[in-house]
Amino acid sequence: MIRPCFLVIDREFPGSISTRKLVIETAKFNVITAYSGQEALELFTRFPAVSGVVLDGGLDDMTCDEVAEKIKLLQPTVPIIVIAAPGFKGCPAADHQLESFDPAKLLEILRSLKPEASAAIEKRNEQLSRETLS
Repeated sequence: MIRPCFLVIDREFPGSISTRKLVIETAKFNVITAYSGQEALELFTRFPAVSGVVLDGGLDDMTCDEVAEKIKLLQPTVPIIVIAAPGFKGCPAADHQLESFDPAKLLEILRSLKPEASAAIEKRNEQLSRETLS
């Protein structure tokens, strides 16, 4: 089974552990993390087959819309999920927008992007749980 891989663009500083990264990895998805818009574009160029992008709406080096537009130029079909403060409307290039960080809602969106892979991961987790209990 090939697990979906998401590019997480988080304004946390390098060396810290991104909460978004941990939440997504807990759901058994793979994650590539960038800590700036520029780093995200470099990583996306190297790994254009990611399943989606999770973008912090408040990056320091580039606006959310700049990052989203440049990613869409490279890969028009890649889904982009923006996480921003309530009332934020600055990223029309994004496909989804979450007001504040709601882990359950984020995972719901990510699972909807790759339903077959998500179902396979869930099935495998259930099998492992049964084997552990046996």
